[in-house]
Amino acid sequence: MDNKATLLIVDDEKIALKNLMNIMKKEGYDVTGTHSGSSALKFIDEKEFDVILTDLRMENVDGMQILRRCRELYPDTEVIMISGHATLQSAVEAMKKGAYDYITKPFKLDEVRRVVREAHEKVKLKKENAQLREQLDKYEGRVKIITQDSHIQKLLDTARQIAPTDCNVLISGESGTGKEMFARYVHVHSKRAEGPFFAVNCGAFTEELLSNELFGHEKGAFTGAVAMKKGLIEMASGGTLFLDEIIEMPPSMQVKLLRAIQEKEVLRLGATAPVKVDVRFVAATNRDIKDAIRSGQFREDLFFRLNVVSLFIPPLSERQDDIPLLSYYFLKKYSAIMKKDINEISPDVISILMSYDFPGNVRELENIIERGVALSNGNTIEVAHLPEDLKELSIRTFRKKEGKIPSLEEQEEAYIKWVLREAGNNRTAASQILGIDRVSLWRKLKKYGLEEG
Repeated sequence: MDNKATLLIVDDEKIALKNLMNIMKKEGYDVTGTHSGSSALKFIDEKEFDVILTDLRMENVDGMQILRRCRELYPDTEVIMISGHATLQSAVEAMKKGAYDYITKPFKLDEVRRVVREAHEKVKLKKENAQLREQLDKYEGRVKIITQDSHIQKLLDTARQIAPTDCNVLISGESGTGKEMFARYVHVHSKRAEGPFFAVNCGAFTEELLSNELFGHEKGAFTGAVAMKKGLIEMASGGTLFLDEIIEMPPSMQVKLLRAIQEKEVLRLGATAPVKVDVRFVAATNRDIKDAIRSGQFREDLFFRLNVVSLFIPPLSERQDDIPLLSYYFLKKYSAIMKKDINEISPDVISILMSYDFPGNVRELENIIERGVALSNGNTIEVAHLPEDLKELSIRTFRKKEGKIPSLEEQEEAYIKWVLREAGNNRTAASQILGIDRVSLWRKLKKYGLEEG
């Protein structure tokens, strides 16, 4: 087991108690046992357990009293009831009071193992959610670059270090990785934080429109110019201008931008005198800018002016630890926007997201969680709320991980793990899905060290 769960077993039948304790210790749990309800309450007063497995009917202190004490002290602890005198009424009462499940005697050991395992998974998920929410609280009121990835944290350290220096910055990375967020992060940590921040996508305009957007025009400069318009460079004076998709800027515009950077002035269309500006430029691209320079698409002198400091943001697939953290951040964001009380993401959903390649990076993850919040009618995003292609996700992506292309064996091992998980660890069902017999599946499990005990 990943985290050793603490388990309290309470049963007034000493032989049954001993057997359950031995079985659960073999399953990897940290087990405490007692045959007295009164002593169980003392244990609970002294220590929080992940799961409690208790007999319902006992002298002096029964299972319902144990359940009530747990709900008072430890709301996240899951309590499982066992009884040899099961009635529908007692089962309903226990579940209403907050019991996780109800097992009747004589029980099957596999059933006990399964119920305890599932209860622990629920406890573990609640604890992870609480930790994620605690981490997310740190980001309130700031530019939110949500991460626990060491590489991104180093980039943030670099960004904070260079922010006060006023040098120009070039940010590179795939679409959707958060380049504009980094530009804003540099801005809010700079001496220009009180000044304006403007952003423009250089690939979204024709040459004429981009020129007008960046440099502005005088009244009467062309038909329809009924008033003077300041360009974004002039408007960003005292602050920061973010130039996204900088490689898409036409060559003639690159010349004008280079002059604005060097001379710290702009000339509006139709003007006779330039206007002084004080702007920090942060540019970004999702392409290889050196290839663009070699092909003549981008000016090398402009590159040197913009690339005083460079930051490369890796794709989301190379920082998988950020996926759960970002998922819960977006869950909190869109639950508030849509006024819904959704605060959980099922373990199966997290598992699928962790297996996905995210060609659209953080932006794609945000869209997936927004969709999940919109579709969920409960308090949890489930697999049913995912896009169809993600519901059917198998190990089908081949992006390099940490610079290394996964081998065929690594892909096979990951795929077998996924199929087993989807089949509920039913090997017969898994072998049918895989199209092999049970013996072949057993050999592969042994090969990859996945066979049980």
